[in-house]
Amino acid sequence: MRRITPKAAALAAVTMLALAAPAQAQQTDTPHRAADTAAYFEYTDITQERAVLKLTDPAKIQHARDLISGATTDEPHVLGRIVKRPAPYNPHWSYHYNPDTVGFFDQALEVCDATIPYVEEHLDEAGGPFLPGLIWCPWTSKLVREIPAP
Repeated sequence: MRRITPKAAALAAVTMLALAAPAQAQQTDTPHRAADTAAYFEYTDITQERAVLKLTDPAKIQHARDLISGATTDEPHVLGRIVKRPAPYNPHWSYHYNPDTVGFFDQALEVCDATIPYVEEHLDEAGGPFLPGLIWCPWTSKLVREIPAP
């Protein structure tokens, strides 16, 4: 059921994400973004657990809305760098995606795949061999709905 991409292309994609925002790895938001440009989306995975992510990029917000409405099926899965602390909008988990690093994908390497509860259970190991660079790309992730700002 899992699809495998050519390793070079997938590794390049993960590497680009890892290098894209290293200085922002421990931030949850950037202060220069206006609050009214943020949108919040609930997502799930094969475990049926749910979590919330925040998007601040208008193009990514539109892509997320298009996925939910069915206007597109391209790049349906969530990818980004996690922050090892809770966020007010994602209260059930001890981690969240850094909004500045969230993107979407069709296929990725297995090294960044894990379920929502597995990341929680192994959060102390994240950033080493488990989820190198804190990059997380759950292969079965799926946006469920847009939710109001907390």
